[in-house]
Amino acid sequence: MLKKDSLLKGTIILAAAALVVRFLGLFQRIPLDYMLGSIGQAAFNSANTIYLLLLTIATGGIPLSISKMISQRYALGRPDEAKRIYQAALMFGAVTGLLLATAMFVLAPVYERLSRVPDSAVSLQAIAPALLLFPIIAMMRGYFQGRQIMAAGGISQIMEQILRLIGGIGLAFIVLGLGWGDKYGAAAVAFGSVLGSIGAFSVMMWFARKLKKQDRDEESTIATDKAEKPSSKLPFRTIYREIFRTSIAAVVTAMTVQFVYFFDQSFFMRLTTAFYNHDTAIKVLAEYTNRAMGIAGIPPILAIALGASIIPVISSAYALKNMEEVQRQSSLVMRIVFFTGVPVALLLTVASYSVTGLLFKSPSGYDTVALLTAGAIFQITMMISNSILYGLNKPKQPMYHTFIGLGLKVVCSLALAPFLGVYGLIIGSSICFIVITLLNVKTINKEINLNILGNKWFAYLAAIAVPALAGWGTEYLVLHITDAWANKVSYFFAAAVTSIIVGGLYLIMLAALRVITPEDVRSFPGPLRKVLTLVLKPFYKRAV
Repeated sequence: MLKKDSLLKGTIILAAAALVVRFLGLFQRIPLDYMLGSIGQAAFNSANTIYLLLLTIATGGIPLSISKMISQRYALGRPDEAKRIYQAALMFGAVTGLLLATAMFVLAPVYERLSRVPDSAVSLQAIAPALLLFPIIAMMRGYFQGRQIMAAGGISQIMEQILRLIGGIGLAFIVLGLGWGDKYGAAAVAFGSVLGSIGAFSVMMWFARKLKKQDRDEESTIATDKAEKPSSKLPFRTIYREIFRTSIAAVVTAMTVQFVYFFDQSFFMRLTTAFYNHDTAIKVLAEYTNRAMGIAGIPPILAIALGASIIPVISSAYALKNMEEVQRQSSLVMRIVFFTGVPVALLLTVASYSVTGLLFKSPSGYDTVALLTAGAIFQITMMISNSILYGLNKPKQPMYHTFIGLGLKVVCSLALAPFLGVYGLIIGSSICFIVITLLNVKTINKEINLNILGNKWFAYLAAIAVPALAGWGTEYLVLHITDAWANKVSYFFAAAVTSIIVGGLYLIMLAALRVITPEDVRSFPGPLRKVLTLVLKPFYKRAV
């Protein structure tokens, strides 16, 4: 029997699924570096980025709207209306999927000419069929979330990534083994998304059949003398109006990162013509899309989990006009991000040479990894501040801020990329994230007074700067000492020792400079509270 999940359990399920999906996505990129050349990597990543952007546009925010509509109808005792909404959502997903898949397949050669990324058309056509199912899957996930059955969406996401990873890499091995070359090897990896969509759809259908049977059994046990109520005739037009009214803002903000990556990949070859020759541009593009984007996707994982959990908490407090609780929770989540998310990005930035060399074929492109990962800090603050504004029932504000940020991204990239190459594009992205964050915080402060670090900002910056300098020195020293070792072993030891130095020194500096206090620690989640309590004991013996 399918049971409803509590808010806490549901959040844990979705957060755990997001963590698994992100890490599986990273590990798909690693074998690509060994299997494909620069052209093959660039072709696959171009196709994958466009696919993710189109999927975000088609589904981003809509499942959340459907979830709210479904839960409201069941709460009001209107299951027929809920089923009607579900039917409308499935129809929308099917039509949207067909249109997007067809457009992507037909226009693939046009995009290849526009982007000047060789062989990308075949990869685009290989991944296009996945769009037939994923919009439908997204609608089904929204329905199950509305019924408070989070396991359906979580398990389907994990199944999707497993089949995508194993199927795509396995097919690529076969294709490359037959001697078909990188062009079709990249397409084989891209086709893994189609296998993932089939797996995810199968999981959702299993849950759908089980829930349908359960609903039918429950209805048959309800004895009533009244005539059966007629099915809801809620017009599809009314349903779609409600869905789009509540989801458009979420779609715009959800597509920010994917649009940034789409812009960079689509215009990289054109914008950097004056900076790189053709072969170098392809090599740098492959490193940027496969290595840098893969590693830079790690730090925001925490923000995704926190963002999913903080919206209902802030929303509930805001609905009750408990502004003190809104202020406390909003400040707390931002504080947690600065204390935990930032050091992860800091570590990956400092140890970028060792981490890149350990995960991929060589450390080439580590400077791009470092700069993009450092910019992920602002991506994290953007995502969390977006979530706070959603909790404050102000979804339009982050949408407007996103338009401003993306406009600056385009302008800065056009101005800087011809002179700085890939660095100009990354700087443009960081400016986009910073501006959106600042605008979001300014809007939040009109409702509540965010108190993140108070007068401790200087001490906090010192707590970042000292471990960063120590980390750079440690990595250089360990690499020098282990120079005669096997490359992978040397990179592993350098990354491990640097992690210990940066992480340990960071915690010590936070405590020694009184950036974090026992009062802060008591408000943190349990596991994090236990770790920080141990660190703080020598500095706050009486208080902890």
